[in-house]
Formats: sequence, structure tokens, C-alpha cells
Amino acid sequence: MISLRNKVALITGASRGIGKAAALMFAQTGCDLVINYYNSEKDAKEVATHAENLGVTAKIYKADISNKRQVEDMVAYAVKEFGRIDILVNNAGVWKYAAIDRMTEEQLKETIAVNLYGTFYPITASVPYMIKQRSGNIINISSTAGQRGEPYHSHYAASKGAIISLTKSLAVELAPHHIRVNCVAPGWVDTDMSHASLMGEEREKILQAIPMGRAGTADEIAGSVLFLASELSTFITGEIINVNGGAVLCG
Repeated sequence: MISLRNKVALITGASRGIGKAAALMFAQTGCDLVINYYNSEKDAKEVATHAENLGVTAKIYKADISNKRQVEDMVAYAVKEFGRIDILVNNAGVWKYAAIDRMTEEQLKETIAVNLYGTFYPITASVPYMIKQRSGNIINISSTAGQRGEPYHSHYAASKGAIISLTKSLAVELAPHHIRVNCVAPGWVDTDMSHASLMGEEREKILQAIPMGRAGTADEIAGSVLFLASELSTFITGEIINVNGGAVLCG
């Protein structure tokens, strides 16, 4: 039922984890892609190759999403290559331990820069093109931490809570331009970023707090992203879709 043929999506942090899963799901529905990465060109190329084997065009682009100029250049590149940008998925982020009484200024700045500025900058760069084409779809990735907080990760929780507020604000602001803005808030997901914690001493405690008794998969989060990107969700904007196995029930 879902087709994104003739659509163009830019996905940040798409060389691994949720971003990679979303890119490959989008490719299965016929969507052309700009795959943003920062660290591993090899991983990004593998995602692009897999996507192109599914019959779409996929470009990779290295950019630090916390750098406004690099993000603006990336969005301009996407429009130059494809002529438009239909879907923006703000997925890239960092999650690092820091007790509040020992959190350094560098730790705080990095998390806010990557998670929050790294969501603002792709939006501010993409929206002018979307307004011009009178259509657009922005999907932000937040977290259960942004809804209930997370001890020893307060900087992360604060950044993800801000993304939820940003989503609701822009949904109203951009609706007259036919641009939808939504958010997916995952709980525990078994990706490279969280695998060590899920396999460590806290594993049983983590799983006991999830009614479904397990962590999610990257594909399970990507499915909700794909739904929001599709024609099945055209009357949905400003919403936070919780994908957490029942761990946080916030309506």
C-alpha cells in the first residue's frame, strides 16, 4: 500500500541503526535517497549500494549535522541532484552517560549541538525549498527520555524533550505551507549505540521495565517513520508516535 516513488528523502545518520533501517525501507517503496553520514563512508556506501539494488538512486553525503554551513551545503546538494526534497528524517544523535555533578561543559555542548542543533539546522535549511514546492514532510526522532527524563543522561533527555516541543511548534507553523511535521519517540532499541547497555549488567532491569519484555529493533522504529512519510498519514501532523513496547504510556 505504501509507495514513495518519485519522492526524495534526506535521512541524517543513515549509515547505521535506525537511520539505515529507514533508508532501506524507503528504498523498498521507491524513494530516492540522500544518505547522510559523518564517521563511516564505508557503511554509508554499503547502505547506498543496497538501496540502489532495490531500484532507486542513492547518494551519500558526509556532514557534521551540528555545523550549520555543512548542513546547508548538504541540503543544497540534495536539491541540486534531485531537484527537490520531499522528506526530511532527523535521525542522527548521540547518547552518552554524564552524571549532573560531573557533567563537563564539553559533554553538554556536544549533546545539545548534535541532537538539538542537528535537528534545527536540517529543518531551517530544507524548509525554504519545501515552502517553494508547497509540500514537505519532516520526521524527527526523539526518545522516551524526552518524555519521562533519564537519570545520568539529563543532557540527552533535555535535547530530546526539546525536539518534541519543536515538532509541535513547527507542525502548526508550517501547516499552511502543506508541510507536515511529526516525531517518533523510541524506547530501548538494540542498535550500535545502546547494544553495550542492553547486554550489560543493567539488562534485566531494563527489560523488566518494558511490558513486552524486550528491546525494539531498528526496523520496528523505521516502520513508524515510513508510515509518517507515506500517504497513509496525510492528516497527521504535530504527533509523537511512541514505539517503546509499552514502557512509557503518555497518550
